[in-house]
Amino acid sequence: MHGHSGGVLPGPISNPEVKPSCVGSGTVVRKPTGKTVAVPLSFTSPQQILTIDVVNSGVKMPISTGDVLGHSQVGVYLSVVGDVLFIPSTLEDEMANEIESSFDMESHRITIGGSALLGSLIRGNKKGVAVADIATQDDLDELSSFGDVVILESGVNAAGNLIECNDKGAIVSPTIPVAGAEMISDVLSVKAIRSQVAGHGTVGSMMVANNNGVLIHPDVKSAEAEAIEQAMQAPVMVGTVTFGSPFVGAGCCASDTHALVGSGSTGPELNRIEDALGLI
Repeated sequence: MHGHSGGVLPGPISNPEVKPSCVGSGTVVRKPTGKTVAVPLSFTSPQQILTIDVVNSGVKMPISTGDVLGHSQVGVYLSVVGDVLFIPSTLEDEMANEIESSFDMESHRITIGGSALLGSLIRGNKKGVAVADIATQDDLDELSSFGDVVILESGVNAAGNLIECNDKGAIVSPTIPVAGAEMISDVLSVKAIRSQVAGHGTVGSMMVANNNGVLIHPDVKSAEAEAIEQAMQAPVMVGTVTFGSPFVGAGCCASDTHALVGSGSTGPELNRIEDALGLI
């Protein structure tokens, strides 16, 4: 973490659709303890999704299906960071409680810069958190209570799309400069490699990982798969979600013991996800 510095590259104008933070102050049990460091970057803004719906999950199982805010791309809204599940604070309580109980882990309600797209905006493990620079100072204070924080600057389409990690390794988009990847490696306390997945730089939407395994886009190249398996120290399997979508990171959010997958996912897809992520 120390020894890295650099100016901020000019980026696009902030996404006007991302509302400024208007989250009421709640009871904060944790105290900010982590440090923050900034990584200069440039990328485009995420598409805003403003629909509302409820999730339907049944009996407690290692895998459940549903929608978040009316969308099957549940991995865009939820983010598992180490032992904590981050849930948008804009989600209605009934649905948030259902998701919390299915994951059965510590959860934290938050928005980042007023946005509910937590899966696109934050990524991390037990050691640290990477976040987009639309995060407000209050957001950063909240996040720093979960570990050191690295800020990806000059844009809003950030950490969740450009990084996938577990507690053993991290895959970073080639969009992120080498020095930035080193900072991310320092904050997450793991080796980080820069790699595309199936020719795409948005590695966070192309794969979903926990400490047991990695589910990845079916068009991943064998050299990419080998490098990813080595870096994450977990077996790689290809698969799809929500009736054939190859963007498994966008359609699935997983901990070491549970996965929520977008509605419309087929039985064979769910079996594959369970196998890949070691949930059975």
